[in-house]
This record gives sequence, structure tokens and C-alpha cells, in this order.
Amino acid sequence: MPIAMTRRQLLAGAATIGATAGLGLKPALSSPASSFALGDAEVLVVSDGSLTLPMSFVLPDRSPEEIAALLKPHGMPTDALRPDCNVTVMRTADRLVLFDAGAGPLFQDTAGRLGENLAGAGIDPADVTDVVFTHAHPDHIWGVIDDFDEPVFSEAHYHVPQAEWDFWRAADTLEMMPEERKSFVVGARNRFDAIEESVSFIKPGQEILPGVEAVDTAGHTPGHVSYMLHGGGDSMLVVGDAITNVVVSFERPDWHSGTDQDRAMGAATRSTLLDRIVAEKSRIVGFHLPFPGMGTAERTGSAYRFVAG
Repeated sequence: MPIAMTRRQLLAGAATIGATAGLGLKPALSSPASSFALGDAEVLVVSDGSLTLPMSFVLPDRSPEEIAALLKPHGMPTDALRPDCNVTVMRTADRLVLFDAGAGPLFQDTAGRLGENLAGAGIDPADVTDVVFTHAHPDHIWGVIDDFDEPVFSEAHYHVPQAEWDFWRAADTLEMMPEERKSFVVGARNRFDAIEESVSFIKPGQEILPGVEAVDTAGHTPGHVSYMLHGGGDSMLVVGDAITNVVVSFERPDWHSGTDQDRAMGAATRSTLLDRIVAEKSRIVGFHLPFPGMGTAERTGSAYRFVAG
């Protein structure tokens, strides 16, 4: 049974990770940075803001020296990662599809900017026909409801990976989740309750919408799914959180991430996915890669490199 939680409790739980990170506001972007044609479809990226994640949370198994050796050559800070949040939008003749829905107003202060940036891109939430989820972490799903717990995308149909729905709703999930992530469970259940009358369930390998193929990328969460978009002989992979950092995920995909629920599986999934991206020369858009998150991957020795563009 879904567990009720007050707005005050939800805010307090969701803030546990962010509050230790020394949050600083990052200006919201007013419009997509880029869009391009994919066959008859238009794909664009809209910012939901950014997050701040303490390094002790992201890379708990790595020493400060290892982290510094990896990040400092790229001019990156070593106290925390501050990833962008990039929501992919696909527009066709008869559909307006969002891949994930952003964080909404109850997560970190630097996130939850999707609404104003959709407006800047000329997109009315009422025109969204489909919302497709990679997984049910707060920064991907909490934005489906507003401050009054009403659906933001009032006319949309929702597509949720079956394994993801089953996991977050399982009777023992809340009990087994670490204290700092219990609000993730309650928040996912509340959002699922809000959309359950308009949900279709996804299994990897399905074509869930015309030209949209579900790809199994479990590990970050038990039901995490990425989406390969096809059109006009081209393709683009919406990776969600299967790949999360422009340096760490590419240069050390084998490093276990504290953001992954199954750390070993998450690392294995990253390596397999990067192999596929390189082999197929796929263009990708990463939810947490530098805005707008578009590019591809190249192999460099035993590692990989992100090439923006």
C-alpha cells in the first residue's frame, strides 16, 4: 500500500543528500540549446536545471587521491559533481514526447526548472501526448505533479518500465532502502499513484512508440531503461542515468557509483552500453552530461571519451 508523506517530510527527506553539498543556485536556461531532425521528427533538449552531489555519495569507494587524479586534469572540482539535468523532447506530426519529467519543486533548489524552460521553447505542457520514463528517481519523475499534487501534463499518457513500477511498489522496498533514500520510495509511489490511470508498461526490446525502442540498461535502478530513437536512417540513444558523468562514466566505467542501486551491474551496463555506442556510432543524449548532453563516444585505449556535438 502506498505510504502517505506530508510535504514537509518529503522535503526533509529529499534534502538529505543536497543539504550536505553546499548548494548554489545555477541560472535556469530559457530555451533548448539545440534541436535537430531525426527523420520526420524533431528532437530537442530542455534543461531542468542541475544537481549537486557530494563526492562521498557519488564515489564512496574511491580515495580523494584517485578522484583528484581523474578529475583535476579536466579542470573539474573534486568535492562534488554538479551535473546538468537534460530532458529530451521528441516532436512528430501527431505526438509530443518527453523522456522523463524532471524533479519538480520538492527536490534540490537548483533543479525543477523544466516548466519555465518548456515555456521558453514554446511548449505547452497540455500539448504533451506521452511521458516516457527511464526510471523513477526524484530528478526524473517527481516533476509529473505540481505544487498542488495535480498532473503537470494533463493530457499525457505515461510509459513506465514494468520492472521499475514493480520495484518501487514492492512491499519491502521502503524497509530495505537506506534512510537517506526512503523519500525516493515514497515520492515514486506518490507519483505512480497520480498517473496510474494512464500508464502503459514497458519491457526491453519493445517498440513503445513509432521509432522508439526500449533498451535494457538495468543497474542504476532495477528497471532502468534507455531509449533508441530511430528516424530517416539515423538513430539517437536517450541514455538516462546509465551514463551519468562526462569524465567518470567514460574514462572509468568500471568504477562503482554510489548512485547505482546495484553497483556491479551498473558498471557492467555502462561498459556494455559504451561498446554498443562506439560500435554503432550512435549519437547519444545524456540526462546528466553537460547541457545539452548530445554527442557520441570514442574508444581511447581501454577507456572511452565523450565527443560533444
